[in-house]
Amino acid sequence: MTTPFQVTVPRLAVPVGPDDHTIGPADAPVSLVEYGDFQCPYCAMAHTILQDLLRLRRDTVRFTYRHFPLTNVHPYADLAAEVVEAAGRRDAFWPMHDWLFENQRSINPRQLMVGVERLGLPSAEVGDEVGPHLYLDRVRRDLVGGVRSGVGGTPTFFVNGIRHDGGYALDELLEAVDEAAEAVGADQRHDGY
Repeated sequence: MTTPFQVTVPRLAVPVGPDDHTIGPADAPVSLVEYGDFQCPYCAMAHTILQDLLRLRRDTVRFTYRHFPLTNVHPYADLAAEVVEAAGRRDAFWPMHDWLFENQRSINPRQLMVGVERLGLPSAEVGDEVGPHLYLDRVRRDLVGGVRSGVGGTPTFFVNGIRHDGGYALDELLEAVDEAAEAVGADQRHDGY
């Protein structure tokens, strides 16, 4: 007797919580989580697409960014993640996040501090926090959660807790988001009967 194969779809091992960096309505029907690396060129391409997606599905998507620095190929990925965490401590996570992707080609320790200064953040304070790696545990926590969730590279997306194994072109992400929103709506309608 043979047993049929059961395909298991990787799921988000660490649910989105209050320590995560999120943008969008708290009650959005779709949770979109990205594991990314600020030096990854594919993440930079996805960043532009995500901006369009979030604009087009403003009321539908709550977006969460998590760190997954690929330090074996991106030497400043950890440092960039730590800098954005320092910015986040000053309520500037998203502006720094955007600045990093928009200036990705010039990421190095000096340019990171240029970004901090351009955003009007106290560069000396940020340097004093990033130098001794005060935020490295936070970055590592995201990385470990990504590994536990089946993340192998960047960018990796999860739509309502299920890994999105499709592409990340705008039409593909819109389709995934719309299908997830429709499924949530159908579940709510079903629960109402």
